[in-house]
Amino acid sequence: MTRLRVVFMGSPIAVVPVLDSVRELGWDLVGVYTASDQQAGRGRHVEPTPVKRYALEQGFPVFQPASLRDEQTFDELRSLAPDLIVLAAYGELLPPEVLDLPRWGCLNVHPSLLPRHRGASPVAAAILAGDEMTGVTLMIMDRGLDTGPLLGQREQRLWPTNRSGQLTEQLFVLGAELLKEVLPEYVAGRITPAPQAKEGVSISRKMKKEQGELDWFKAAVQLEREVRAHDPWPGSATRWNGKRLQVLEAHAMTADTLALPGTVVQIGMDPPLVGVATLNGLLVLHQVKQEGRKTVAATEFIRGNQEFLDARLPS
Repeated sequence: MTRLRVVFMGSPIAVVPVLDSVRELGWDLVGVYTASDQQAGRGRHVEPTPVKRYALEQGFPVFQPASLRDEQTFDELRSLAPDLIVLAAYGELLPPEVLDLPRWGCLNVHPSLLPRHRGASPVAAAILAGDEMTGVTLMIMDRGLDTGPLLGQREQRLWPTNRSGQLTEQLFVLGAELLKEVLPEYVAGRITPAPQAKEGVSISRKMKKEQGELDWFKAAVQLEREVRAHDPWPGSATRWNGKRLQVLEAHAMTADTLALPGTVVQIGMDPPLVGVATLNGLLVLHQVKQEGRKTVAATEFIRGNQEFLDARLPS
């Protein structure tokens, strides 16, 4: 097998299995690029990215440039003489000179079945769309947004309980397995990159904080998807008594109700359930968290806040 000089680029904990797969191939991992250390927690301690922490444990050189577009950073990358660059959730578009640098190209592990859900939030987009299947794609990057030719794909069923954080981890584990299987074949010349289909293209945009506000004039089915898709970011919430009320777990229920969208209603007594009327159906609440308080079951929240019943959200 050809022995390559490889650079890895990524940051979150979900992509550590991909980095580990690169290590297991036995090639020369000459550099790991990751985001800058960030302040975290109540004490605002500076924390390294999970990828940095893993790379240092393994003894790999770590680089944390603010951008790949300045000349000094590019010269540093070029001095590593990479034959291949592997990306997984790095969070930055590569400039043309970086794309053209390695002999075998820049490969991206993308958590969707391209060309569906190109862009920044593919996992959340699949949940929001109600897709039955999702998966991961190994792609050679070009100058477009996730438009490059494909080296391989793996499918996975998208279950109605999947949440973005959990599903992202699963897909990158799948991607790590795909990487170990495909890369040696690609370098050996036994896999030819295939262009993406021109049909079925969709784009997912970066999630914004305001997308986490629940709009009760949507259907309950869509709101349930939002609760799952927006976990952990930006979360799903409404307002009650002037405070933010996070909805952490909920499900849609088909029901005929004369209540206006946003009205809190009690559903039966055994077990006692609470739901919120929507444009179509009820969103049954299971776990909630009011601003400044701990996460509780919705039934427990009701016991301590009887006035929540019949309230109109947001309020």
